[in-house]
Amino acid sequence: MKNRSLISIDDFSKAEWIKILDIAEDFEKNPKQRILEGQVVATLFFEPSTRTRLSFESAASYLGAKVIGFTDAASSSVKKGETLNDTILTVSNYSDIIVMRHPREGSARYASEVAPVPVINAGDGANQHPTQTLLDLYSIRKTQGTLDDLNITFVGDLKYGRTVHSLVIALCNFNATFHLVSPQELKLPSYIKRHIKERKLKYHQYTDLNEAIPSSDILYMTRVQKERFSDPIEYEKVKNAYILNNAMLEDAKEKMKVLHPLPRVNEINEDVDTNPKAYYFQQAQNGVYVRQALLTSILGVK
Repeated sequence: MKNRSLISIDDFSKAEWIKILDIAEDFEKNPKQRILEGQVVATLFFEPSTRTRLSFESAASYLGAKVIGFTDAASSSVKKGETLNDTILTVSNYSDIIVMRHPREGSARYASEVAPVPVINAGDGANQHPTQTLLDLYSIRKTQGTLDDLNITFVGDLKYGRTVHSLVIALCNFNATFHLVSPQELKLPSYIKRHIKERKLKYHQYTDLNEAIPSSDILYMTRVQKERFSDPIEYEKVKNAYILNNAMLEDAKEKMKVLHPLPRVNEINEDVDTNPKAYYFQQAQNGVYVRQALLTSILGVK
């Protein structure tokens, strides 16, 4: 994995995903290892982020690396009209690796093609979010004891949800059965369903969340993303389609866990937070260990 960019979850093999998860497990036991001293990590966030940006910066800081970058395109030369090409080439002069989030699909792949240093995609529009996928896989394996033969239920915005797209593709390698809960307007894109079919795996579609909960090993909630809608009226129609509350989990499997890439708006009621099945805040914490594993693997330290 040394010096390789991670743009799509398919850029790494299943064996390499497992290696990342194993390294992350070691970092969870001892996250403060200053093995990247002298390295510079650039975080370029053209789109707002809290967990992804801060967990990358936390991961780098725990490892002794310096962090540079920006949290808003308006505070960079992009506001003056600088192209993505010029931004990437310039920042490459100052850093050993670039972590980038951008609202336009394909932007991360383009950045990796022009940058002389590795690029990690921290989310490109509604396309992919591979580092979120890896921390999700880590969370699933940690809570279920395996990644194989699980029933995974995705709820909410399956059309624009880049975390969902990447995770479905990854879980096709582990013989998952998919339960897809969404409004008609936000169903999983056809090309992702085709990926499931090509692997000869099963998926079931629902409009009623309660139907899917009893069979779920993982309940993956997502918010309806206002920023992905060009028509505010369409957003208003679906924004409150699914709201999980504590009572709805009464018939869930004993080991079932509720995941969410966060931020949540109102799709998980706060009364779920104290339920042992709620795992979304621990899931976010796992992001530090997984991103430590990625940084050290790509920079050739692990």
